[in-house]
Amino acid sequence: MQKLIDKADVLVEALPYIRRFYNKTIVIKYGGHAMDDEELKISFVRDVVWLSYIGLNPVIVHGGGPQIDQMLQKIGKKSQFVEGMRVTDGETMDVVEMVLAGKINKEIVSLVNQHGGQAVGLSGMDGNLIRARKLWMARKGKGGSEKEPVDIGLVGEVDSINPQVMESLKSDKMIPVIAPVGVGPAGERYNINADLVAGKMAAALQAEKFILLTDVEGVLDGEKRLISTMNAEMAGRYLKEGVISGGMIPKVNCCLTALREGVKKTHIIDGRVKHAILLEIFTDEGVGTQIY
Repeated sequence: MQKLIDKADVLVEALPYIRRFYNKTIVIKYGGHAMDDEELKISFVRDVVWLSYIGLNPVIVHGGGPQIDQMLQKIGKKSQFVEGMRVTDGETMDVVEMVLAGKINKEIVSLVNQHGGQAVGLSGMDGNLIRARKLWMARKGKGGSEKEPVDIGLVGEVDSINPQVMESLKSDKMIPVIAPVGVGPAGERYNINADLVAGKMAAALQAEKFILLTDVEGVLDGEKRLISTMNAEMAGRYLKEGVISGGMIPKVNCCLTALREGVKKTHIIDGRVKHAILLEIFTDEGVGTQIY
């Protein structure tokens, strides 16, 4: 009997959050270990379907870097990176689009549909959903001289998001699953960082929440303890002081940009934890870092 009571207590705890977020848009960047582990895959899609059934509007933006690396290895092409960004020539772009928009996207859509949801797979090419422009990287010249522009090929940044496609899917209660491939002014394809696409998508949709799934616990302080909640000012200070470092820097910056552009709250959470999304949204404690 106590186990049943405990389950009821969990539902009661979630009720105020369900009421608050009803009909709100939640943009989730899906990637990392949660995409590789079969048990976590199922946990993730069930969470997303559950969000849809209780009246929220989840939007999934997924990555796929390791899968792209594997496919490039199969065809004997070596991956090259500049400041963490993949150098993308025409042949690499073909692989990127095939893996992201073809293989991974359709696998996620299929899983969501198998578990009772209604998902639709999209890339930025569909309905001009993600309009992009070429991204020029900058790196220091020899001897630490001034930064110089570097052409890394068909790598883009988000110019704008066309929300009309998303609004149509929202009215039909469909779950969009988006591959981060954008389209340029001349119809050229661009490979875009999935975190950036997800943040811009959240801003364009004025999302209630933007959630980044990662392979770490969240943002850590100087003593390597989890920071459960911080405001944008604190996050900016920690970036300047070097408390936030390494791969967490672009993720926090992505969250700060989304907040400046109208997203209500952002979350960096550990995708290795089962039901991490539900725990972060519908419990008092949460499981990651909330930035507001």
